[in-house]
Amino acid sequence: MKPLERRRLVTVAADPSDRRSRLMALTPKGMTLLTKAVPVWERVHREIEGLLPDGDPNHLRSNLRALSAAGENPS
Repeated sequence: MKPLERRRLVTVAADPSDRRSRLMALTPKGMTLLTKAVPVWERVHREIEGLLPDGDPNHLRSNLRALSAAGENPS
């Protein structure tokens, strides 16, 4: 968060109801950057999904979850 804060993309403040917690918010500059970044992120994900053999990202996610679970609970 510190790099984003230094770039004035987010603000970080103590939560008045729990001083151990922090409240984060996008600044107008951060929102502008996010608005520009989302279409790029979406385009890149479409390109990556197009490279999947069956074109189904949900199938890939399911397989990755199964692999992760198997690694956490080896037989």
